[in-house]
Amino acid sequence: MAKDLRPFDYTYLAIVSAIALFGMMMLASASAPVGYARFSDSYYFVVHQLVFGFLPGLAGMIIFSRIPYTFWKKNAWNLLLISIGLLVIVFIPGISARIGTAHSWISIGGLFSVQPSEIVKLTFLFYLSAWLEKRGEMGVRDVQGGFLPFIGTLGIILLLLFLQPDVGTMTIIATMSLVVYFVAGAPLLYVGGLIAAGASTLAILIGIAPYRAARFTTFLNPELDPQGIGYHINQALLAIGSGGIFGLGYGHSRQKFQYLPEVEGDSIYAVIGEEMGMVVAVLVLVMFLAFLWRTLKIADESPDKFGKYVATGIGVWLVLQAFVNIGSMVAIMPMTGITLPLISYGGSSMAIVMCAIGVVLNISRYGKGKE
Repeated sequence: MAKDLRPFDYTYLAIVSAIALFGMMMLASASAPVGYARFSDSYYFVVHQLVFGFLPGLAGMIIFSRIPYTFWKKNAWNLLLISIGLLVIVFIPGISARIGTAHSWISIGGLFSVQPSEIVKLTFLFYLSAWLEKRGEMGVRDVQGGFLPFIGTLGIILLLLFLQPDVGTMTIIATMSLVVYFVAGAPLLYVGGLIAAGASTLAILIGIAPYRAARFTTFLNPELDPQGIGYHINQALLAIGSGGIFGLGYGHSRQKFQYLPEVEGDSIYAVIGEEMGMVVAVLVLVMFLAFLWRTLKIADESPDKFGKYVATGIGVWLVLQAFVNIGSMVAIMPMTGITLPLISYGGSSMAIVMCAIGVVLNISRYGKGKE
């Protein structure tokens, strides 16, 4: 079969490369003041992103693009166990690295930290895709054989994420899983019911946690308490608004000088809007839409259902995460703490995203469409 493999989808690779290189460029600008203030090194964050995120991710992308994607289907059950194990390990004292109120990280030799939930986005998707393909469309529609096992397995993953707590990642995995479940042939009634149940659960989670309730209140009324709970969103809107159509110029952001929180992470899109203006900010959206279009094209041309589900899931995961991050910066969604894929600072996130892209590249080699 190897002699019949197509070349990689170079259009897809070009889109990914453009987003990643633009991200490194913006990270160098956005993180310079906070890097100097915390570590006396303006290039601290961009160097760490390069060493612990981009370079390992590039190696991972090359390796994963060479591994036949069917390998992950053959190891689906093991990948489910790995997914659960990774989410449990963050609760083990001495290994868990608590950041803020969340047990979402593990420390590797005290040198750097890894967020297991980022890995689980990919490993659980592999398992889910293999399970759905095995069930077939009729099996997926069956209540006892399809619907109940689906919500049971997904429920375990979401519960472990909730206990960390990591509601942002929980939302991404839940939405990605629902989309793949629907693509696999699940009735709209099942999907609609799960969406309604998820929305109700999310409302309860917001109500029982004061900090989530504060974020939601700020979303409804950004002007409320601009020096308190509304500080972050107001500074983000100020940054984007002051950029105008063409921006203040690369490196000329004012809000990144200790005014805008998390400029290297969650808030980097606000710095993009301030420095590069509305034109480039909108172009970032267009690039993610182009990424989604090309990923879904690869999914559609996949020779089997497993490849279709995996590619679809990866496309939905990354673009949904991007739009949630961007939406929170322009006040059309509540603040979630979700990073902007391939652009925000985060070594484990960058590395896993690039590995996932490697999987899609491999699927593209087996495509049944025209070269």
